[in-house]
Amino acid sequence: MILDLVDTHAHLHFPEFAGDLEAVLERARAAGVRCMVTIGTDVESSRAAVALAGREPDVWAAVGIHPHAAGLADEARLAEIERLAAAPRVVAIGETGLDFFRLLSPRDAQERAFRAQLALARRLRKPVLVHCRDAHEETLAILAEVPVGEAGGIMHCFSGDTAIARRCLDLGLLISLAGPVTYPKARALPEVAKVVPADRLVVETDCPFLPPQPYRGKRNEPAYLAVTAARVAELRAEPLEELASRMSENARTLLRLR
Repeated sequence: MILDLVDTHAHLHFPEFAGDLEAVLERARAAGVRCMVTIGTDVESSRAAVALAGREPDVWAAVGIHPHAAGLADEARLAEIERLAAAPRVVAIGETGLDFFRLLSPRDAQERAFRAQLALARRLRKPVLVHCRDAHEETLAILAEVPVGEAGGIMHCFSGDTAIARRCLDLGLLISLAGPVTYPKARALPEVAKVVPADRLVVETDCPFLPPQPYRGKRNEPAYLAVTAARVAELRAEPLEELASRMSENARTLLRLR
């Protein structure tokens, strides 16, 4: 079976891949991953993402400030993100959003940084990649206040239920499912996988984090995206090849991966 997969959210420039990145990329290609988006989480990692995307023809970049780093998101750093966003292979702003689970940055700082990056995405007409953990109501409220506009965006590593998914869809976002949809205790995610329209669904690894069930406890990598895609296809009772192609087309259209 020849798959066509797009990993919409990876961190290939992180230190976990420093020793064997070329092998990781080759395994991804062999598994049918045709495009990968490597995501910045602060200024330094955004620079690294842009550099990697400039070296690899099937890797693109997103630049942004993660909620964990939002406490440092001053005007200078936000200006540097905007500068980096002009690079030819930068396809999105993010990841940005809210994380009230770990609260590594104060809530008000997270909200300010999130709003600033949503405004940047609208100005540049680039999609936004939204991180949300234990903050669905607050995240959705800000997205309603500062809408994503025509450029749209992705609710990355979706962790809500079907009601939250429908609200994200109403706000113009795609839903991205990651490794947790494969876990035995996935809670609401199997139902989410079933109800999201095929033209609004994408998949990701979020590597090196959140490996799918067969690889729990190991470093995640893009090659494992096929496992997540297969589980989503199983839940939807759809042929894997057809669903993979549809999700990849969604990603290519939104992120302009051409």
